[in-house]
Amino acid sequence: MSYLKQAHQIEAASFAKIQEIIDQEHPDIRFSDPFEEAVLKRVVFTSADFDYLYNIKFSNDAIAHIIHVLTHQGTIFTDTTMVLGGFNKTLLDQRGVKYRCLVNDPEVFKEAKEKGITRSMAAVEYAAKVEGPKLFVFGNAPTSIFKVLDMVEAGQLHLDAVIGVPVGFVGAAESKLQLHESEIPAISALGRKGGSTIAAAIVNAILYQLKDETQDYQRYSVPTSAD
Repeated sequence: MSYLKQAHQIEAASFAKIQEIIDQEHPDIRFSDPFEEAVLKRVVFTSADFDYLYNIKFSNDAIAHIIHVLTHQGTIFTDTTMVLGGFNKTLLDQRGVKYRCLVNDPEVFKEAKEKGITRSMAAVEYAAKVEGPKLFVFGNAPTSIFKVLDMVEAGQLHLDAVIGVPVGFVGAAESKLQLHESEIPAISALGRKGGSTIAAAIVNAILYQLKDETQDYQRYSVPTSAD
């Protein structure tokens, strides 16, 4: 039996098949720029779910703000170690980007217990104190999104962007819709679908596109950091 054995060959064949299916079954799909196309196709590649072509939403120049974090040695904060584990850390390290999951930090754990809030919420409070460009990437905890929204509205948190794609039945769809409708630069997966692999795939898609982009990606830059 003949089959592909090299990872890069399998990935290339998969993306070719994804484009073929888009052409045949989703002919009305139009990608607004190479980065959005990269995100959507990698999410489909990760999930084998073409619903994400319609569920993933970009708001308030999210791509530009995410690129700012990735090209200015910012920090990525995640809600779980599962999201963190999916990142291409080699590319992040090459760019000097820091990445942290704070939910298991002893100080965060203590604060969550004292305040009677989730560790994900306490982690957002902790991250607000960290200097520099910030990207929040949430794949599991809707309370993280609600906390970000509350703190931004109260002027207690300054960030560059949020990738909000928690999966679930309680608070997931509601939190992502509120994020999408807010003024925060965000990539959201509307509805119940999402998860750690989707969150990591979005970050990796932008990283890979930055690496491969032959055109001047400065056209996506923001004038100043939101931080």
